Amino acid sequence: MIRSTSIAADSPSNRINVGFIGTGNQGMGMLKRFLAADLGNVLAVCDVNEGSHGYKEPDHFYGRLPAKALVEKSNTAKSKSGSPAKCDAYADFRDVFRRDDIDALVIVVPDHWHKVVTVMALEAGKDVYCEKPLTFSVADGREMIDAVRKGNRILQTGSHERSNPISQFVCEAAKAGKIGQLTKIITKVGYNNKVGPGPGWTAMPVPSNLDYQTWLGPAPDQPYHQDRCLYRFRFNYDYSGGQITNFGAHCNDMAHWGMGLDVGGPTEVECLDAKFLPDGSLFNTATETRFRCKYANGVELICESGEEQVQTRFEGTDGWLQTGYRGTTASNLELLVGLPEPATGTSDPHTSHMANFIDCVKSRNEPRAPVEVGHSSAVLCHIANAMIRMFPETGPGRIAKWDASAEAFTGDDQANKMLAREQRDPFA
Repeated sequence: MIRSTSIAADSPSNRINVGFIGTGNQGMGMLKRFLAADLGNVLAVCDVNEGSHGYKEPDHFYGRLPAKALVEKSNTAKSKSGSPAKCDAYADFRDVFRRDDIDALVIVVPDHWHKVVTVMALEAGKDVYCEKPLTFSVADGREMIDAVRKGNRILQTGSHERSNPISQFVCEAAKAGKIGQLTKIITKVGYNNKVGPGPGWTAMPVPSNLDYQTWLGPAPDQPYHQDRCLYRFRFNYDYSGGQITNFGAHCNDMAHWGMGLDVGGPTEVECLDAKFLPDGSLFNTATETRFRCKYANGVELICESGEEQVQTRFEGTDGWLQTGYRGTTASNLELLVGLPEPATGTSDPHTSHMANFIDCVKSRNEPRAPVEVGHSSAVLCHIANAMIRMFPETGPGRIAKWDASAEAFTGDDQANKMLAREQRDPFA
């Protein structure tokens, strides 16, 4: 494997060869950015879906064959740079791992596959960019950390706010005490998808273009419905954790960042409110949520559903700072002196985050969101979801003590049981 110490070194001999695993809604968006910024050679794409509609927007047609066509069109247009024109499309990600000419992988599969695909990639000697949330469970994260460190590999968690100059400005200001002693953080996540079949929903025929059993993999066997797969998988606990692990993986990661707690977690967690669809609905993640965490440094974190989708507000003894998809504000304008302009084009946070990964593949330096950071931020979301899922039974007022070093609730078998995930042999 050829390494370079600088991402600017751009000759064909030291460009990184990459494979994309997962070319659905998020994967195709990342692939387009990767190609536009010419970050490396994309030699392979992989998805269990050959190609179809049914993603986030009605006109989206994604899958491995559309991805292959996109790459080859891009490679042909810039062939003078030395990029190979050919891109292979695979249905089985293991076939990509067997290729000695691929250095790194961008993994954008549903959450329930993250650990299996990532650990196998690391063990095959590949460096990995894995989308957030990094993990599907607390236990998964520990396995991923061990695989990264044992193999001396690079892993970048797809927490692209770490590469957003505005988020960097706000979080570093909070961490540096620009608003005094930090006392409270309020984060906002979008509402979970409320549109979907209710109890008694009707299964759909599995389309011929989709290997549904492989899509399920380690998840429980369930009848097929288009909205359980593709984009909206995130609204079913069999595959994800709703917006708590989706948008929450960004804003709660920023909360830890601004607190100066990249690795660690709260001492207690409580669900304040949660609303669910009727039992038996296609989607079963809470539609609206509100939870509270307390940290050893005295900081309180409140995370709640809202229209903002992603927002993080830091409150201190001398003021407050707030940033999110709707802009950045502060208790006084002096706190915003030096605030960068939004990064756009090939410098946007998504692209910059992938560029940082490629740079680290070459230099072997740690990326901006290494495996321990991705794990720590995901754990916060997982323990919150454990309390949220118990809320219909327990109601408000149930506080669970969390031991971040043991990665378990203290003396709370019911809460610890909620952290477990039913897993099948993914290749049975």
